[in-house]
Amino acid sequence: MQSTLAKSLYVGLAALSFGAVATVSTTANAATKAKVTSTKSLTTDGTKRNVQSNGKNALYSKPGTVKGAKVVASKTTMKKLGTSKKSANYFRAYSMSVTNKGTVYYKVVSMDGKYRGYVYGGKKQGTFAGGIKKASTTKSATMPSNTTVYFKSAGTSNVTWSAPKYTQYKASKSVKDTKAYASDELKVTAAATKTREGTLYYYVTDAAHPAVNGWIYAGALTTTAPTSTFNAKTDVKVNFKDSDGNTVKSATLTNLTDASGKLSTAEGTAVGTSATSQATNAWGATELSGTGYTYSRSDSVNLSALSNAKTGDTITLTVKKNAAATTKIGFYKTSGSSDLTEAATALTAYKSGDTASASTVVFPTVSAAFSGTKDASFTSSDVTAYLTSANLSTLYTPNYTKSGDTTQYYTVYKLSSTLAGTYGTTTKAFYTATEETGPSLAPTTTSTTGTTDYYAN
Repeated sequence: MQSTLAKSLYVGLAALSFGAVATVSTTANAATKAKVTSTKSLTTDGTKRNVQSNGKNALYSKPGTVKGAKVVASKTTMKKLGTSKKSANYFRAYSMSVTNKGTVYYKVVSMDGKYRGYVYGGKKQGTFAGGIKKASTTKSATMPSNTTVYFKSAGTSNVTWSAPKYTQYKASKSVKDTKAYASDELKVTAAATKTREGTLYYYVTDAAHPAVNGWIYAGALTTTAPTSTFNAKTDVKVNFKDSDGNTVKSATLTNLTDASGKLSTAEGTAVGTSATSQATNAWGATELSGTGYTYSRSDSVNLSALSNAKTGDTITLTVKKNAAATTKIGFYKTSGSSDLTEAATALTAYKSGDTASASTVVFPTVSAAFSGTKDASFTSSDVTAYLTSANLSTLYTPNYTKSGDTTQYYTVYKLSSTLAGTYGTTTKAFYTATEETGPSLAPTTTSTTGTTDYYAN
């Protein structure tokens, strides 16, 4: 019995000892859990922060080694997203966290917004490593031989975008419906393919309606000009003319109804009420977009022309030229890509007493602002010509120093591209930067006085 008791005590003590060891081990593991020591938002060009998973690490709700971190997407899922043929499965990195163990985690979101969380990024801050790597979501493509194109089938499908869908985070539609621009002539200014899908996109500009500019699937365009769809049994042609009798724009009032409210079925049918109802000021503004002229339905001459309209007719509606308007310009640092939709960093105007840096630019006084008839279209070439004539095509920062370095630096900004638009609405100019040493070539004037007419930042 004593032998049995001794054995029991021995086993019990052994079990107790094991439990104590396990408790100590668990406590030690808990104590070694990593803690986040710093977190900061990433503010560099968004297009430089596009990444893809390599499947080596999972996606977590918190940095993976921090207490309470939960798996958002497993390593298997991340590997599938990394080898996906869909641009929607790229990621955009937008913040960086560093732990007391020296590990770096990036917070990322998939281009379609489905996955969001932290992924291990290696041990070097600012470098995408570990479970992610840099991604080029698009590749340059060959420009078409004929750069004059039209919408193949205007409507709500295949509209223009700020960037090819899912190649940039939160890429958006420039317009939701292109029916009103079915006859517009478009110009192709850049070409790219989506890296994963291989789909060809063109960047198009629309001089008549600048808001339509953007990236569009190449298959949605045609080089064949649309044919007239005027129906003399249901439609009325419209010529917008100025006070001198010059035709500013032509349009069509379509599918008009007779006095009983039924769709007209014969040429010569009186459709005055229907025409007046359709020819609103909003309709006129859409038709005249980019011309610099304004239409008013309440004008007595216009009301008379509309009320007497018959199907098959061509009527004249008068328009007035808008007053001159100043257009301010936003100045941005960019990579110099032909993709005008790239995210960019705004340049700051340096003022006397400010701390100089690589982004504080001395903007000179100019003799005249960039102006023209309000709402009239201008091209990117017009903006470039203005900036060149105003000595704004090359900009400089004052001298500045860097931590622990007495060298005098300054940054030179060279104009690389501009955006088309309409007078009275702010546009943008993009510059590439080169850092130099020695005395700055910035103008001696360090005040923003005189820049308010053109500087929009």
